[in-house]
Amino acid sequence: MDLSRTLTGFGAALLATALLANPATGAPGDTPSTRDFGNGPERNEIAAVDAAAALSARTLLAEEPASAWSLKSRNGYPRQNTLPVWPDNPEDRSIKLGLIPYHDIAPKLNALQRASDRVSAEIVGKSAGGRDLYLVTVTAPERAGETARQDRWRELIEENPAAAKRDRALRAGYKTPVWINANIHGNEWEGTDGALRVIERLATATDAATKGFLERSRVYVTVTNNPDGRIAGTRANSAGFDINRDHATGSQPESRAVRDVVIGTQPFVMLDEHGYTGTTLIEPATPPHGQNYEYDLYIKHALPNALGMESAIQRLGYPETAAADIPFRDYVPGDWDDWPPIFTPMYAIYHGAIGHTVEIPLRVNNADYTNLPVEELRRRARINTDVAAATIEAALSYADTNRVTLLADQIEQFRRGWAGEASPRIPDGFVPGFGPEDRYSTTFPRAYLIPAGTPAAARLVDHLIANDVRVVRARHDFTVNGNRYRDGTYIVDMHQPKRGLANVLLEAGRDISDLVPQMYDISGWSHGLLWGAGVDASLRTLPRVHTSPVTRAAPTGSVDAPRGRDLSLSLRDGNDVRAVNELLTRGIKLRRTDAGAVVVPADARSEATALAKTLGVRFSAAPRGVKGEVFDQPVIAAAVSADELFALKEMGFPVQTVSTAVLNAGFDLSTVDTLIVSSGLSYTALNATARAAVDAFLARGGGVLTRGATGAAFNAAAKVLPATAVAGRGDANGVVTVTNEGPIVGAGSPPHAFVYSPLWFTGTGFTVEQRYGADPLVAGHWLPAGTGTNGPAQAAGQAAVVSGVTPGGGNAVLFGTEPLFRAHPKGLYAGYARALFWTAG
Repeated sequence: MDLSRTLTGFGAALLATALLANPATGAPGDTPSTRDFGNGPERNEIAAVDAAAALSARTLLAEEPASAWSLKSRNGYPRQNTLPVWPDNPEDRSIKLGLIPYHDIAPKLNALQRASDRVSAEIVGKSAGGRDLYLVTVTAPERAGETARQDRWRELIEENPAAAKRDRALRAGYKTPVWINANIHGNEWEGTDGALRVIERLATATDAATKGFLERSRVYVTVTNNPDGRIAGTRANSAGFDINRDHATGSQPESRAVRDVVIGTQPFVMLDEHGYTGTTLIEPATPPHGQNYEYDLYIKHALPNALGMESAIQRLGYPETAAADIPFRDYVPGDWDDWPPIFTPMYAIYHGAIGHTVEIPLRVNNADYTNLPVEELRRRARINTDVAAATIEAALSYADTNRVTLLADQIEQFRRGWAGEASPRIPDGFVPGFGPEDRYSTTFPRAYLIPAGTPAAARLVDHLIANDVRVVRARHDFTVNGNRYRDGTYIVDMHQPKRGLANVLLEAGRDISDLVPQMYDISGWSHGLLWGAGVDASLRTLPRVHTSPVTRAAPTGSVDAPRGRDLSLSLRDGNDVRAVNELLTRGIKLRRTDAGAVVVPADARSEATALAKTLGVRFSAAPRGVKGEVFDQPVIAAAVSADELFALKEMGFPVQTVSTAVLNAGFDLSTVDTLIVSSGLSYTALNATARAAVDAFLARGGGVLTRGATGAAFNAAAKVLPATAVAGRGDANGVVTVTNEGPIVGAGSPPHAFVYSPLWFTGTGFTVEQRYGADPLVAGHWLPAGTGTNGPAQAAGQAAVVSGVTPGGGNAVLFGTEPLFRAHPKGLYAGYARALFWTAG
C-alpha cells in the first residue's frame, strides 16, 4: 500500500466513524468524499406511506402502453421507436435546477431518432410508479445480418469462451459494449443530463473519429433508472426502495429492468452516475473487495479507467474539479467498499463488466435544494452535468482504446468459470497500491443442491435463472457425500461462466468484522440461508446423475386430501401466508389450531386448488375432528419502513399506514387489531389525545408487534411488555444463527436470521421465541463498542425475539432481528406473519 493511500484514508476513516456513531449528523461536502450511511436514519424514523394508494389517486399512464423489451431482434440498427410522450408536469423537481424534466426526455429521444440513424430508443420496463424506463443504444447502422452476428459472438463469449478466444473474426469485429446507468437515485439528477449530452454528440458529430468509434462500439444508456424519484426529488422510487440496494434481491421493477440490460448487453465497462460527495469520487473502491470477483481482471482496468476520468474532469478547469477521490488509491479499508452485490456496478462485475460508481461533486438535493438560491443551484447543476459527461466520455475512450484487452479479459472471466479454475493469487504491486489488504478470494464449491418441492425452492431457482445462473434438475434419485436426494433436485454446477454470481447469492458468506474497522452498508446476506429453501454445498463432488436444464422451476402446489375433507395449511413460507390472506379476503372461514397451522373448510377446495396452482402452496388433509379457533383477516395499523410495508403487502396483508403525525391528527384505532411499530412512531411525541387513544387501544387488549430501536422505545414508553432492549453496535449487520424456542415465531422458523443494528431483550415476564446462537455472527460485520460491549459475544444466548401478554390482555411480539429487511430474508416472512396473526387475536 502506498503512503498517500494510508494518510488520505485516515481522515476518511475518522469521518466514517463519526457517521457510524450518528449517521444523521454527517457533513455533506466535507473532504474526503462522503455518502449517506446505508439507508440512513429514515428506516427507523420515517414511517412509510402507502404508495399504491397515493398513485391510484392520479393518472400515471402515458399515451400508449409499452411493449416488452428484448435485445434480440430480427432487425438491425437503428431500431427506432416513437416513445410515448408523458404530460407536462410542472412539479418535476428537475425543473428548478435547470435540468431536463422527465416529461421532456421522450420528446428529446424521439427528436434524436428522427435526426440520426445512430440512435435507437426503447422501453425496457416500468418504474414502481408506472413510468417508462428508457434504454438508448448508440452505434453505427447495422444490417440485420450484422446484428445477428454480434448476437452470436456475444453468446459465444459467455457460452464457449475458448472458442471465442480462437475466433479471429470475433476479435476483429465484435463491437465494444459500454453501459451507462444514470439517475438510479432520483435526487441525484445530472447523470441523466450528462448522458443525454453524450448521446446527442455521438448522434450528430460528423468527424471521422466519432464515426470510427461507433463502427467499433455500442453505447447503451439507461437514461433515468428512477423516474419516480427524479420527479419527486427523492432518493428512493415510489415504493420507497433504494434501487441501488436491490440488485441481489431484484424486488423492484427498476432493478429487474437493468438486470436484464446488463445480462443482454454484456458490457465491458459500465458507469453508474451518482452524487453528491463534495469532491468527485470515482471507483474502484477500498477493501473489502467481493471475494467472488475475478479481481485481477477487474482492477487492471478499473484503476487506469478511473485515472482517465479524473484527468477528464480536471481538464474542465473548475476549481471544484481540480481533483477526484479514487477510494482504492486514496482511502483506507472499509471507507468505501465494493463487498456486497447490492450496488449496480458491483452486480455488473459478475456479468463481466468493469463497473464504476461515479459521484459527481456539488450537492443540490435535500436541504440545499430548498435553501440555496436558484442561481447557485443551477451553477452547481451545470458543473455536475459537465462532470457526468466528462466521465462518460473518458470511459468510452478507455473502452475503445483498450477494446482488445477488455474483450480478452471478459473471455477469461467466463473461461475460468467454465473450467472451475481457482482465482489466481494477485501479487503485491499488481497495480499501484495493491497490497495484502486488497487480497480477498474464496474456494468455490463444486455444486449446490436445492431439494425441490417447496415455494421457497422454486422462488430461489427462478431467481437464479433470471440472473443468468445455470440450473439443472436431476432426472432420478442420487447420492452425494453420503446424502440421498430425490429426483427433481436442482443442481447448480459451479463450472459455469457466472459462478461468482451464483456463489455470492448462495454461499453463507463471511464474518469480516476483524478485517476492516467499519462498513458502509450490509456486509452479510445469503439466499442460501435466508430465502427458506434447503441449499447444500458439495465442496468437491458433482453428483453423478442424468440432468435436464431448467428454464423455470417446476410447480410445487398441490391439494393432498380426499374430496370432502377439511384441508390444512402450514405457515412456513410467505406464499402460505399469502394464500391464507387470499382466502380470508374471499370471506372463507378459516380456523387456527396453533400459530402455524390453518384449517380450510372442505367446501373451499376449489379456491384452495387455484391458490395451490398460482402460489405453489401445499394443502394436506386436516386431522379428523380437529377444531381450532375461527379467525378473521387482521385489521392492521402499521408505522413501518417502506421495505416492511412492501413485504406485508407481498404477503397479502391489508395495511393502514400510520405515524406519530397520523395518530396526532386523530387516526381511529377503535377497529384496529394490531399496531405495528418500527419506524416513525414515538409514544412520547404523541399529543394528549393520541396518547389516550393508544392507551385505550392497549387497555382493550389490542395487539402490538415491534421491530428495532423505534419499536423498543415504544414498548418501553407504553409499557407493553416488561422487556428491556439492549442495542448492539449501530452499524452491525449480517446473517446470524438463532435457536428457536417459542410457540409463535420459534415454531418452524429457520436457524438463521438477519440483523441490522441488532437488539436483544433482558428481563422476565415474557416468552423467548428466539435466542442468538452461541457464536451468532455467520456473515457480516459486527464489532463490539469501544468498551468491549454490545458485540456478538454479549448477544450470544440472549433473547432476539420475545412474545407475551400485555397488561390489557393483548398479545405482543418484539423483534430484535430484521425479518422483512429490504424484501430480502424471505425465509423469515412466515415467522413474522405468525406473530402478526397471533397479536391480532
